Amino acid sequence: MARKTDIPSLFYGEPRKFDPNFRGPIKKRSCTDVLCCFIFIGVIFGYIGLGTVAWVHGDPRKVVYPTDSHGQFCGYQNTPNANKSILFYFNMLKCANPAVLINLQCPTTQLCVSKCPDRFATLMDVWTTSDLNYYKQFCKAGFEKNSKKVADVIRDEDCPSMIVPSRPFLQRCFPDFITKNGILTVGNQTVFKDGENKQRSVSDLKVAAKSISSLLNAKEVGRKIFEDYANSWDWILIGLVITMVVSLAFILLLRYTAGVILWFIIFGVIIVVGFGIWHCYWEYSTLSMKPSANVTISDIGFHTDFSIYLQLSQTWLIFMISLCVIEVIVVVMLIFLRSRLRIAIALLKEGSRAISHIMSTLFYPIITFFLLAICIAYWAVTAVFLASSGNAVYKVTPSDDKCMHANLTCNPETFSQTNITKVCPGSQCMFAFYGGESVYHRYILVLHLCNLFVFLWLINFTVALGQCTLAGAFASYYWALKKPADIPAFPLFSSFVQAIRYHTGSLALGSLILAVVQMVRILLEYLDHKLRGSQNACARYVLCCLKCCFWCLEHFIKFMNRNAYIMIAIYGKSFCNSSRDAFFLLMRNVIRVAVLDKVTDFLLFLGKLLISGSVGVLAFFFFTRKIPVIQEEVPSLNYFWVPLLTVIFGSYMIAHGFFNVYAMCVDTLFLCFCEDLERNDGSPSRPYYMSPGLHKILRKGEEGAKLCAAS
Repeated sequence: MARKTDIPSLFYGEPRKFDPNFRGPIKKRSCTDVLCCFIFIGVIFGYIGLGTVAWVHGDPRKVVYPTDSHGQFCGYQNTPNANKSILFYFNMLKCANPAVLINLQCPTTQLCVSKCPDRFATLMDVWTTSDLNYYKQFCKAGFEKNSKKVADVIRDEDCPSMIVPSRPFLQRCFPDFITKNGILTVGNQTVFKDGENKQRSVSDLKVAAKSISSLLNAKEVGRKIFEDYANSWDWILIGLVITMVVSLAFILLLRYTAGVILWFIIFGVIIVVGFGIWHCYWEYSTLSMKPSANVTISDIGFHTDFSIYLQLSQTWLIFMISLCVIEVIVVVMLIFLRSRLRIAIALLKEGSRAISHIMSTLFYPIITFFLLAICIAYWAVTAVFLASSGNAVYKVTPSDDKCMHANLTCNPETFSQTNITKVCPGSQCMFAFYGGESVYHRYILVLHLCNLFVFLWLINFTVALGQCTLAGAFASYYWALKKPADIPAFPLFSSFVQAIRYHTGSLALGSLILAVVQMVRILLEYLDHKLRGSQNACARYVLCCLKCCFWCLEHFIKFMNRNAYIMIAIYGKSFCNSSRDAFFLLMRNVIRVAVLDKVTDFLLFLGKLLISGSVGVLAFFFFTRKIPVIQEEVPSLNYFWVPLLTVIFGSYMIAHGFFNVYAMCVDTLFLCFCEDLERNDGSPSRPYYMSPGLHKILRKGEEGAKLCAAS
């Protein structure tokens, strides 16, 4: 059909002209965005250099093993502390400063021990008793009772002034707090004597350990979660395998029964969410009759055992309302989009045909996953080595607050020869942290930021490479006039080689732009976290607006990059030219983009939701022992939600991986279809490359003509 140039064309470029030599993705290409390619390669080598420098200066043992006051690792093999893996604080009461507890460092002597004390005792009480032998295991190496007075021993911190019942946490001894009948106790006591024989309350210890009390609870939760994973990992794996099989079956079935399957997805989501609403209402109505279940969530506070919340009627009411909102949103969207569903289904059916002819594309996410795993692992290892960089730094720790030399840097080997010990009797040169004053350590924060930025760049490049590769393969399918005879051999491999050989610079440029925006978003989130307690309402408002703007900008760039990579795969142009061509093409078909393309995305999202939701419901009934046939096979769990949430999240990610290939296929076919309508008119000399079924629906009547382009 002949088309005339109109006003939109003046703004969004001229439509594509008929070219008898055009047969799909260009074969003869040249390298694009070469400068950015060299910069990207240079950054990769620099990143390798950064990792090497971090590896040379870093020592993961500083993160894994606690360090005593002499800078020695606790529990490290082939050292005097090999059998002493726990760090013991001489006087926990000196750890009351929360700022000190951030690094789990206190201004008191720290010693590596093999076990934590299990009783209350003071050095004064045991000085002349046989209990001193037990007490001595918490004293410095080589300590023997000699002519020193007990006061001098406490002043020089040769031994702790007191010990309290403790338990190991993060390889450190912390008071063993137990709450009985609402009363906080340690060793069944609420009061105790400190090293000066003064009466102290257990709450004083609680203040000293306040910053880590939540960590104690988190450690216990972590242990139980680990046990749950150990007991249910095989069933989690089975659930994920089921998801993979179902996702693959859905994609294959779409090839022959796209309409039936997609309508099944639509009604399946409505039914699954509806069942969830009914189940929540049934639980709510049942629990409402029990007086003990009418307590609000705020009344019981936070509990690590989430099953407690499932015994409250308010919890099920919240679930029911949330599912009702989801159900209403889905139904309303379907009502408004009902006239476009047939067209979207036709586009998805064409995508299923393309995938059936290029089945290797379904396995490309494995390559993406492998590359992403390498990037994440390298970033994490480099971050750990950077965090553990530096030499041991020692600070003067006085016995009282009157010493003017407190917190000054010192050398433990020469400290006894200085006059500090005379000016400040009882002061010690103790390990404080790992760091230094070298140029490397002054710029350690900059290196951390560089590590994060290059990581984001590489992650986005990996995703871009996958999108460009898949786009090239599916474009070669669309522009084959006789399918599958004209489809080139190994289209996925050929597209991958082309993307790497010719368009690394273009992919790197698009990834760089996205990485910069993501980096700014991370910095804004950091600033928001720092200013959360600020009283400056104007600063918080501006920051909130910036976060919103950059969120929108990131998603817009992702959308444009995706379409730019499709144009790169077809025409082999630079990133900027491809972005412009993609933008103009989309704007010439803006109605179709807004209506049809997003409808397919919505249908694919419903597919992911149905698969992950169905597997999640099955996992819920299994782990809660509500399937009579296999009740005995259910493992014993502390928290059934641990494997349940893992299965749901893993199922969604697997379905997302499969359907992402499908989404890329649909997006590529969509752009190719729009160009096909501009290049050709369906005559024998200029035939359409689209399938007759797709053309019949998309070009049906005047509605199809209006939706195709602004012409």
